[in-house]
Amino acid sequence: MPGRHSSGTPRMVVVGDVITDVLAVLSGPLATGSDTAAGIRFSGGGQAANTAAWLAGQGAAVTLVAAVGDDETGRERVAELTRIGVDCAVERHEGYPTGTVIVLAHDGERTMISQRGANLRLTAAHVDAALAAAPGAGHLHLSAYTLLDVGSRGAGLRALATARERGLTVSVDAASAAPLRRVGGAFLTWVRDVDLLLVNTDEATVLAGGLDPAAQARALTAVAHRVVVKRGAAGAVWVERGGVVEFAPAPGVDVVDVTGAGDAFAAGLLTAWLAGADPRAALARAGDLGALAVTTVGARPAP
Repeated sequence: MPGRHSSGTPRMVVVGDVITDVLAVLSGPLATGSDTAAGIRFSGGGQAANTAAWLAGQGAAVTLVAAVGDDETGRERVAELTRIGVDCAVERHEGYPTGTVIVLAHDGERTMISQRGANLRLTAAHVDAALAAAPGAGHLHLSAYTLLDVGSRGAGLRALATARERGLTVSVDAASAAPLRRVGGAFLTWVRDVDLLLVNTDEATVLAGGLDPAAQARALTAVAHRVVVKRGAAGAVWVERGGVVEFAPAPGVDVVDVTGAGDAFAAGLLTAWLAGADPRAALARAGDLGALAVTTVGARPAP
């Protein structure tokens, strides 16, 4: 592949969302209708932006294609990504706020309340221009939020089509179970024949039914050439259309906050796989990075 960087991987183009996370780590169960003590912080988020940050943290060359509002929050989000080495091909939209998510984290789970904001304004024309300006790219990674939101769906579909036209390998992170359920089987049509599909257990159940993880992944290889099911503390499974099946345990760590863990996992998997690692080694690297993510508060690598 062209344009290999210090990590041994080609330049990656990540397409998707930039978000401000308002993260509340609850001291106990949410007391609905009353008060719950929490540690609260504001930080950068968004599945695509987080994955790009973790990729840059491993020394990979990465371009983020996204949209923000023409506001101070958007400028802050782009500046912090640029500081850690992400090349930002970000369009700004006047009159639309940069996306914000309120994240409630407790007992190894997190619940998200989202305002997608300017992420819904990402355009196919901007995706085309960004890919044309990254001629050394060898891989495209798409956050499925771009497909699941009607406003940005055209941009997501164009990203997949342009990547194929340019001969890039392609991965898609399925993003979130609830919006997958809303769009139904159309999602599998949109991502047909991608090189790698990443899903967590809830997403796998939406897309493949209530099977065991290996069977879910095997069913989804009818759509993607490779499928990885992320199982949290239970590890992960990799299945290829050609029959390869690999299981990996998750490292045992004390969980502080799971926000961004899947994004870190994706970044570890991609850097290893695109550098030529076999499935077992790629899963091990992904698990290590995911474990690192859950031991700290926030969705990005520690400064």
